[in-house]
Parts: sequence; C-alpha cells; structure tokens
Amino acid sequence: MEPEENIKPHAIMIPAPLQGHIVQFINLAIKLASKGLTITFVNTHLTHQRLMKAQSISENSPDYNIFSEAQKSGLDIRYTTISDGFPLNFDRMGNHDQFMEGLYHVFSTHVDDLVGNLVNSNNQNPPVSCLIADTFFVWPSAIAKKYNLVNISFFTEAALAFTSYYHMDLLKINGHFGSQDNREDTIDYIPGVQAIEPGDLPSYIQDSEPWGTMHRYIFKSLEDAGKADMIICNTVQELESSTIAALQEKKPLYALGPIFPNGFTKSTIPTNLWMESDPTRWLNSKPKGSVMYISFGSLANISRQDILEMAHGLLLSRVSFIWVVRPDITWSLESNLLPPRFEDDVKDRGLVVSWCSQIDVISHPAIGGFLTHCGWNSVLESSWCKVPMLCFPIFTDQFTNRKLVVSEWKVGFDLSSGRILKRQEIAQKIDCFITEANKLRINLEETRKKLEDALSENGSSGRNYKQLICDIKSKIQQKSKSNKTSFI
Repeated sequence: MEPEENIKPHAIMIPAPLQGHIVQFINLAIKLASKGLTITFVNTHLTHQRLMKAQSISENSPDYNIFSEAQKSGLDIRYTTISDGFPLNFDRMGNHDQFMEGLYHVFSTHVDDLVGNLVNSNNQNPPVSCLIADTFFVWPSAIAKKYNLVNISFFTEAALAFTSYYHMDLLKINGHFGSQDNREDTIDYIPGVQAIEPGDLPSYIQDSEPWGTMHRYIFKSLEDAGKADMIICNTVQELESSTIAALQEKKPLYALGPIFPNGFTKSTIPTNLWMESDPTRWLNSKPKGSVMYISFGSLANISRQDILEMAHGLLLSRVSFIWVVRPDITWSLESNLLPPRFEDDVKDRGLVVSWCSQIDVISHPAIGGFLTHCGWNSVLESSWCKVPMLCFPIFTDQFTNRKLVVSEWKVGFDLSSGRILKRQEIAQKIDCFITEANKLRINLEETRKKLEDALSENGSSGRNYKQLICDIKSKIQQKSKSNKTSFI
C-alpha cells in the first residue's frame, strides 16, 4: 500500500449556488491547492453564466475558466460546470419553492453523473478521492458512499449556528423548537454554549411552523452533514472555543477561518455574481473613518417600507454613507425603491450603488462603520478591518452572528429593538453608534489579533489545515484498504 505521505488527495468541491458560499469555496480551493491538493471545482451552469456576465465576458466563450490565473501560478485546480436541474432562464427566486424541491430531489442526479464520470475516468491523475460539498446540500453522504470518497462537509457559517442545528433534537425535547408554542426562556443546555436566547437561534429554528419547503431542505441537509467523515468550519478556535470543543467530541471538526483571499485583497478569481461599481474615487474624497458602509448582503430581502424607513433615517442622521441597494433586494416590482429626490438630497454625503467589491470598500480608510445584516462573511471581514458594526439581522444565521458580534465579542450594536425599522430610531441609533464607536474599536483590536494569529503558520487555523490534510490522507488510505478488502 502507498505510504501515507505519498498520497495526493484529489477533492471535488461543490458550493451551494449562493454568493457568500461561492466566495468561501473559491478561497478554500486556492488554500488547499497551495497545500498540495488537486481540486476539481464545480459550479452550476447558472453560477458560471452569472460570473461571466459580471465580468462582461461574452457567453460565446465556452472555454472560460475562472481559475485560469491560479493554474498559471502552478496550482492544480480543474474547473467544470453542471446543471442544477433547471433551464438557465428559469426564475429561481420567483419560483423559490419549486427551485428548492429541485435541489432536494433532482440536483443529486446531475452530481452523481459528474462524480461517476470523474471517478471512473482514466484521465484523472491523481484519482478522485474526496468530496468537499456545501453543508447545505442533502445528498453528499449518498454520493460519497457510492463512490467510496472521503466525505467532507464545509459549513460556511459560525460554529454556534452549526451546533444550534446539530442539537435540534435537544431543542425539540426541551420545547424550544418545533411547536407553535415554543418556550421563550434562555437556553442553557446546548453543549459548549453557556446560554443563548431563542431569538438568537437561526431563523429556521425560531419559526413557529417549521415545516415549509425551505425548513425541510435545511434540516435534511444538516442531518446529512452529521454523516460526514469531517466537517470544515469557517471560524476561529479562539473566537468560539467552547462551542468548537464540544462539537469536536462528537465529530472531527476543523476551524480553518477566516477563509479570506490571500492578503485580504480582491481575488484574481472572479467571485461576484453582479457587476460591480467602483466607489474608490468617491471614498478617497472623504475623511478617515467618516463613512458608514451599508449592505444587506447578496441574498436577504427586505420590504420596500424598510428601504424607505432606512432612506429617511439616513436623511435625518446626516451621516456620510455608501449604500448597496441590489435591484432584487425587495420582492417589489417597482424600479424606484428609494424616495423621490433621495440621491439628489444626499449627493454630497451619500452614494447608492447596486453592488461593489465589499473587501475593497470595507478596507478603505474612509469607512468608519458597517450597517450590516450580519452575514458571516460580512462579520469576519468587518472584524478583520476593525470596522465596528451596527446590526440588523434579517434571516437564517444572521441572528446567531449578531449574538456573537454584540453580546460575545462586543464589536457592534443593535440597530433596532425589534424587526420593524423606524426612521427616527435609525437616525438616533446611527448618531449614538458614531459617538460610541471608539469603545467597540478597542474590542476589535483584540478580535482582529485573534483572526490574524489563527492564520499564522503555528496559529490554530494554520495547525488545523495541517491536521486536516494529514487526516484526509489517512482516511483515503483507510477507504482504499476497505475497498480492496471488499473485493477479496
């Protein structure tokens, strides 16, 4: 049998077709390839088309490869695309439940076909040995078992969110989940979590009727992740130590965060699904730390009324700001989401863009605060840049991340006392935030140091990368051995 040190793992990596997940998967692929792994990276046809469109690359470029620059630098990253089961022009958001049912029941057949072809191909050198799939898929354990691959689940959120899902049975037994009359008192029985309020759980667990299409999909995918050989989490040991330690007693879990592009500069690999505005010149004209960056991420929807209240709150506050308003940020069909004359009224101190490179903006010296939905990428990037946060979580893990930001690390404040935005409260909270931000910056120094130390060669994430690769090789050897035994 081949000595373990000579094994060269070849991993198929498949992200969920969502902006925040794709970014992390691409950054992880680069990291793993730079440590000697061969990667076959798989996007859906639609994701690929959107990446091309955002780069203004013609759809008549069939050989377009997002990893061409990485390959030129010597990394062994191959690239391919597959159907998600729907035509390219199908409206996935407008027919959301139908799309999720397709991901649940149909997408796996396309993955199975692709993985089978790669595993059985004589051209794959080294042979495919691992599957690194997004935790938010329902099929990885079945595919990995069928093709005898090491099954690695990549969870792109905080360990606190993962353990909340992992212990749903415990929450249900104790009456905090799964009924129309859930308990509302503090939860103090999740291993490794001293205390968490029900309102800080991921929104799918908070819901009083958790049996819709999306709930079924999320819960099934987390159940499947429990069958993985290993779990990768984009977090840092020192930021979630007790939660991670408790999970590691049950599953091999590797905290590899923060999973950023090299040097925390915009990646040479296209990762954005929208065309970007470049606000650098505008930001260059602003004093250091004077601008509030406002973004609710790539997926969350808010109401037209919330947009209007936010706009009027910004008018009342007089803060300088750059605000990302995606064309699809509301379910509204209206093209003019902002109040009449809003952009004229704020033209000297406010800039509205439809999308931008968040890393470029948040690392600009003019940025002094981040009004955020608390998506996990945003939280990590803001912490890295030592930018205090004003938190307005909307759905999924964002409530859990807000707990970490506001209650645990004390690097942000809540925007609203409830889930309904009011313009006067927005203006008041922004003005208070600006006054109090220096207190948050002191804590951000400590948070940034933990992130930075983790990434060093001998830091926790640096050591965890080494351990992960060692354990992958060992697992490949085990599977190869058991495979040969089964044929005897």
